[in-house]
Amino acid sequence: MALNARLDHRNPLVFDTHELGRRPGALQRLNRTVDAPQDLGIAGVVGVPEGAPVELELRLESVMEGVLVTGTARAKAEGECVRCLEPLELELQADFQELFSYPDADDRGRVIAEPGDDAEDDEDRLFLEDGMFDLEPMLRDAVVLALPMQPVCQEDCPGLCSACGARLADDPDHHHDAVDIRWAALQGLADTMSDGEKDEMSGAEPGVDEKQEK
Repeated sequence: MALNARLDHRNPLVFDTHELGRRPGALQRLNRTVDAPQDLGIAGVVGVPEGAPVELELRLESVMEGVLVTGTARAKAEGECVRCLEPLELELQADFQELFSYPDADDRGRVIAEPGDDAEDDEDRLFLEDGMFDLEPMLRDAVVLALPMQPVCQEDCPGLCSACGARLADDPDHHHDAVDIRWAALQGLADTMSDGEKDEMSGAEPGVDEKQEK
């Protein structure tokens, strides 16, 4: 991966690692509550509302190659039950870990003359920029992995009635009388017809049977 774009230290998701120095084994723990960025979650399904508080617990460890970041994010996510379409809220916990490399060190911690000499290796690496790193891309990936792809309000949610759309959890005894659809239309037509119309449909004139009997 190419070197990060210029980072802004005022961004609450940008962290400074200067206190660690470059002493392997140095450790720093951080706790920070930030506002959720836009579109944090699975679009159109479930996610953390923009501006909602996200609690971060981070562990920064200096290693030969760079800084190993291990952390947990906690927040409340909102969405819609895929079965009954009711709004739902769930507690989110997303764990993540990523290594941010020093721009001037290879994967064994050795100083190299020009960062990015090995283009193939750089494609999969994240780099520190002026001793800082941006947590947002890693946070987004972790949140998506932690969220359910098909959220439900409860595990045994019965969903909606396929005939009328009623929420079945509100009326466990809800049902419809079974009707053979092959005869339903004919039955409705028969109920609206008068006796005379029935005779005409049968091809006989009203009163013909009476005349024949006389």
